Amino acid sequence: MKTAAYVEVLDREGMLLAAAAEETGSDAEVPTCPGWRVRDLLRHTGMVHRWATAFVAEGHTAPRPADGPPGLDGAPLLAWFREGHGRLVDTLADAAPDVRCWQFMPAPSPLAFWARRQAHETTVHRIDAESAAGGEPTGVGVDFAVDGIDELLCAFHARPKSTVRTEEPRTLRVRATDAPDAVWTLRLSARPPVAGRDDTGDADCELTGPAAQLYPALWNRGPFPRVTGDTSLAALWRERSGITW
Repeated sequence: MKTAAYVEVLDREGMLLAAAAEETGSDAEVPTCPGWRVRDLLRHTGMVHRWATAFVAEGHTAPRPADGPPGLDGAPLLAWFREGHGRLVDTLADAAPDVRCWQFMPAPSPLAFWARRQAHETTVHRIDAESAAGGEPTGVGVDFAVDGIDELLCAFHARPKSTVRTEEPRTLRVRATDAPDAVWTLRLSARPPVAGRDDTGDADCELTGPAAQLYPALWNRGPFPRVTGDTSLAALWRERSGITW
């Protein structure tokens, strides 16, 4: 996907998140984030949006901490979220393609990294906001879902922080049934997972289904459509794959 496409997704997903939060109210529980209420979701996502904006807008070339979440609630919190989301969208849309700033995973450029990361960050938390309202969440396009799975498996969990590990070598495969070549093999061991976009060799466990269902499931926002083989590896993913701030 091109940077402009990520920015379009980010714009839409942030507006959907805000609309869901406005519908439910800030005190509603978020089923996909146990212990959180909608106010926590708005504070966290708005904080991340401002953190990301600062790298691109101010050209920070080293990691820097985010400002703490605000003590706002209700309508003022929602307005704060919308303002920060809009500023992030505008910053990414207006940034020079060769802007230099820090990024924490490989990407063709810092701008491409931040556009992609914030598009997926906001989409996952939009799913959270809609879970508080009940019913089926807004659908995700196949290409974007495949891209999100790729980011999670091949980038996030390639980092030393990943705790998806096994004492003995095991193999977990993820296969989207509605996209060509959307197959990933994760080789698990006592080290961080090694993921490849392939289906080489046998797998101990395979997670299969439409990309738009696998995407939230791998972010632990829903059940896996289908699990075959050793189900303990699916359970391991559930227990160990969470990304923390």
